[in-house]
Amino acid sequence: MGELTAAVSKVVRQPVELTGAGRTDAGVHAWGQVVSGDLPADTDLDGLARRINKLCAPDIAIREPEWVDDEFDARFWATSRQYRYHLWNDPAPNPLLADVAWHVAQSLDLDAMQAACTHLLGEHDFSSFCRKPRVDDDHPLPSMVRILYQAEWERVADSPMLRFEITGSAFCHQMVRSIVGTCVDIGRGRLAADDVPAIIEAEDRVAAGEVAPPDGLILWHVGYEGRRWDA
Repeated sequence: MGELTAAVSKVVRQPVELTGAGRTDAGVHAWGQVVSGDLPADTDLDGLARRINKLCAPDIAIREPEWVDDEFDARFWATSRQYRYHLWNDPAPNPLLADVAWHVAQSLDLDAMQAACTHLLGEHDFSSFCRKPRVDDDHPLPSMVRILYQAEWERVADSPMLRFEITGSAFCHQMVRSIVGTCVDIGRGRLAADDVPAIIEAEDRVAAGEVAPPDGLILWHVGYEGRRWDA
């Protein structure tokens, strides 16, 4: 966000403030990030995108610039977020995918991993899958209640690549990576799919599995349809 803000400010020749739809941990990627901010009314958006893409290539790219209502906020108007996680499940690593997929050499039970996902759907307190936020002593902890609409594992084109796709109202810090890590522990046989309800009920991070590495995670899509779940 710092690089993008600096580049946009340079192109429009005035300071700008940008808001992202979601924050990601270091090492996590974003394909469908949405960013909003105030620009001069005479800004050529297509020209802005071309110049930003030259300045920030290849790590940052603007794909679909458009004008929106003055009140629009990329973060607070979002009604859903979708993530993808890629995992290379083969004894040999794939050097070409090392930066975008988690290599797990041990064979995984994909059916068990998918069975675990059925217990995650719906509205739950996901404290067991979230990093506890830091707050001042005189402030209450924020709610970890979220709604999951989709959680699915699939094998990509009969290859060693496994893809996890998850859509929810919003996500807590490290929530997706913790869910992925727990599913992998289930796929390895360290946990059972039927353990998931008890893990959720515990509301304790220690109850869940390991946190998956950030490299395989992608913020894939941000939705703005309907009303926010907590409106």
